Amino acid sequence: MAPGSVVAIGRRAAALLRSGAGARVLAPLAASVYVVARSEIAWVCGPEGPLHPRAIVLSSAPRTDAYRAGDVLALPACTLPAWRPAPAPTDPRTAATLRHGAARLAAAAAALGEPAGFGARLLGTPLPFPLARAAGRADDLAAACAADDPAAAAAAALGLLGLGPGLTPSGDDFVGGAFFARARLVRAGGGDAPGWRAAAETVRVAAARATHPVSAALLGDLLDGEAWAPLHALCDALAGADDGATRDAARRLVGLGHSSGWDVLAGLVAGAAR
Repeated sequence: MAPGSVVAIGRRAAALLRSGAGARVLAPLAASVYVVARSEIAWVCGPEGPLHPRAIVLSSAPRTDAYRAGDVLALPACTLPAWRPAPAPTDPRTAATLRHGAARLAAAAAALGEPAGFGARLLGTPLPFPLARAAGRADDLAAACAADDPAAAAAAALGLLGLGPGLTPSGDDFVGGAFFARARLVRAGGGDAPGWRAAAETVRVAAARATHPVSAALLGDLLDGEAWAPLHALCDALAGADDGATRDAARRLVGLGHSSGWDVLAGLVAGAAR
């Protein structure tokens, strides 16, 4: 197993460690190792890795070059309390504040640095290849969210799944960000709750066939309103109209992956639109 002790762990990953199950390597990346055990996906990373329900954070970064897909490894022991995101607010006033804050963040997105993936939407610049051909579908998803039309949102989302390179394609992350926003809004009474739950299930089922298992798992978490700690911190800051905390959380979010953070941020803004 990778060196170092567990210094933080997400709730889904903690359940795997408690089960004592061995894990099979799905994909070793530059700074983390994705594993699967008992059909549950998690990843092992160093102390710089963000918290997430599926994260196993070690005191030192794993030597990712020591693993190959298919390797079997023993997960480290851990007795730490599991991290889980705090429940989203249920106060109806937070729905309006979140929408307003997301719009303000989009207007100031240039200060976050050079956008990647669907992040170009926030600055009004052309989408890069191969995302440019899906610009209309992204627009359709944003319009469906603004109209509180979950069926139309699901239809638009299906055309984005699997779009882009890597384990978590940009299309998946953009869809996940939009539906994450809807989950937060619905919890605060801002939308058609049964309709959005049904739409999320439509996307979840389709993702199992349309994209990589790692991406399908992370997208499923976003559909459920669970994700990386910086995304939760960003939504909390937006709902609380805290500009300083919003900028800090947004910068941490866009630093995730090659373009994942930007894709999720762009999806969040689209999902919170009105």
